[in-house]
Amino acid sequence: MRFKISLTQMIFIGMGIGLLIGWLAPDVGVSLRPLSTIFIRLIKSLIAPLIFSTLVVGIAGHGDLKQVGRMGVKALIYFEVITTLALLVGLLAVNIVRPGVGVNLHVADHAAEISGKTQSFAEVITHIVPQSVVEAAAQGEVLQLVVFAVLFSFGLAAVRPERRQTILSFFEGLADTMFKVTGIVMKYAPIGVGAAIAVTVGHRGLPVLKNLLLLIVTLYGAVFFFILAVLIPVAYFSRIPVIRFFKAIKEPAVIAFSTTSSEAALPRAFEIMEKFGVPRRIVSFVLPTGYSFNLDGSSLYLSLAAIFVAQAAGIELTIPTQILMMLTLMLTSKGVAGVPRASLVILAGTLASFGLPLEGVAIILGVDEILDMARTALNLIGNCLATAVIARWEGEFHPVEEPVPIES
Repeated sequence: MRFKISLTQMIFIGMGIGLLIGWLAPDVGVSLRPLSTIFIRLIKSLIAPLIFSTLVVGIAGHGDLKQVGRMGVKALIYFEVITTLALLVGLLAVNIVRPGVGVNLHVADHAAEISGKTQSFAEVITHIVPQSVVEAAAQGEVLQLVVFAVLFSFGLAAVRPERRQTILSFFEGLADTMFKVTGIVMKYAPIGVGAAIAVTVGHRGLPVLKNLLLLIVTLYGAVFFFILAVLIPVAYFSRIPVIRFFKAIKEPAVIAFSTTSSEAALPRAFEIMEKFGVPRRIVSFVLPTGYSFNLDGSSLYLSLAAIFVAQAAGIELTIPTQILMMLTLMLTSKGVAGVPRASLVILAGTLASFGLPLEGVAIILGVDEILDMARTALNLIGNCLATAVIARWEGEFHPVEEPVPIES
């Protein structure tokens, strides 16, 4: 039987080789920085087209939300409230545990840019409005890019359907293409990650591994806390049978966790939620829309990872700056669920926008597969719950005694 090594296994192998080089030959490890820099530059090149195209498709692609009416408004409000809570849980966890403290990434090249990020509230509000979308894309101003993309999407949604579809098809093609390009770039990831680990270990020594382990523990702890403190109370107060709900979604959640792909679990989730008592018309609207606007796991991960990088760089972000960063992540994370590693591109864009070193992305990538399992499963659980909650609000939730058969 032919043995095939997966990309994830290659990344772990690259990480292991980089670790050994940084430990046994620190000077050689530090000299590998150009290989890590190439990977970071490739990631940066994906940011503008990926974010712009996914936002346009995610917003203008639902141009019929007016026709959906009341249910659509309820769903969008629910999505934004829950994802904001997810961001806050991630923010709280990373500020309490502080897993990035002690890594000490190189920040000399970013010092001037970081110091220039201190702005008044009026300057911040003014700065998020772009004077040129091309300039915003070139300078990595992600929030400016998002503002223009939202305006563009609203305008596109108001265009006649036949004309809207032409432009929408282009952006759907662009988004699909950028996801493929992301896949190509990720083939270089084992080298880029290995070099990044070699540089970091060569410069800081083996204790950096403790920080990565602490990051994993922090994320999984935050995910469990979010389920206990947010999702279960939401289910309880919405009169969703909590135990039966979690028994019902166990199978698609395990699929999402093990494959790190929301798309792999989506067909079964459709079937499960319909058997659970949610009408097909609500499942078919809320579940796909949720995968553009209700990314609980990705939101929690992004806030945690962004502050982890700031801590690793020895940079103390003020509360207003962290809140602005959360706003940026809340907007830029829409539309990327089900796409492996797309969250890393969103993270890279946000870090660049706030002048934080992108070396942190390469470091996190070494353990991203483990992190991705938890955030993908949480995305799935959150969206399944959303369908039941919206159905309850619409007065159309009719749970059955045995919602899901034991055998598929």
